[in-house]
Amino acid sequence: MILERRLEKIKALLDKKQPTLELFLDDVSSSQNNSAILRTADAVGILRVFYSVKNNHSAKIHPTITQGSERWVYRKRVDYKQRVDFLKAKKKEGFSLAVTAFDERSINFREYDYTKPTIVVVGNEKEGVSKEVEALADSKIIIPMMGMAQSLNVSVATAIILYEAQRQRFEAGMYKRRQLSDAEYEKILEQIIYKESIAKRSKGAIAFTKRLWLDW
Repeated sequence: MILERRLEKIKALLDKKQPTLELFLDDVSSSQNNSAILRTADAVGILRVFYSVKNNHSAKIHPTITQGSERWVYRKRVDYKQRVDFLKAKKKEGFSLAVTAFDERSINFREYDYTKPTIVVVGNEKEGVSKEVEALADSKIIIPMMGMAQSLNVSVATAIILYEAQRQRFEAGMYKRRQLSDAEYEKILEQIIYKESIAKRSKGAIAFTKRLWLDW
């Protein structure tokens, strides 16, 4: 059984989850960057992180970097060849794509409205977001740079953008009222209680990195 204090902490976490703010990583293959991004995603209340890599392997994460945050965020690999169709389907669901891009039409990332259903899309540091994905953008965003370097580390850039999203949503009161539907809230809570109880009874038999409480 989960202690009442632990259960209340989990419920408080779910009350702040933002199911209408998602993240898509376009060929970000660095395990260190993926881990840091996942930790930031959890910190701002993101529920779902999607990623796609060219080799179609599952991107590794480092528990020493994530510090357990991987247990509190849905993380799903999208087949690289299917990523465009996947994002098109997300747009049909009502999500707007805010894509990081070096483009003359890009707006300052602070000017974007993150209170609407949004998928923030970031790419790897060498090539950025692929042209196929960039073409789907509803808005292109950029972080202004005042130095010689033209870009930031992808995990740093993602953190800056997500915390602007958090700021806007906080000011709009979106962390003060539950964003999850009752059905989704109850489903996730049931999964947490079950898996945390199973993991506890296993006395370490269930590996830490595999003790994911969110199922697709």
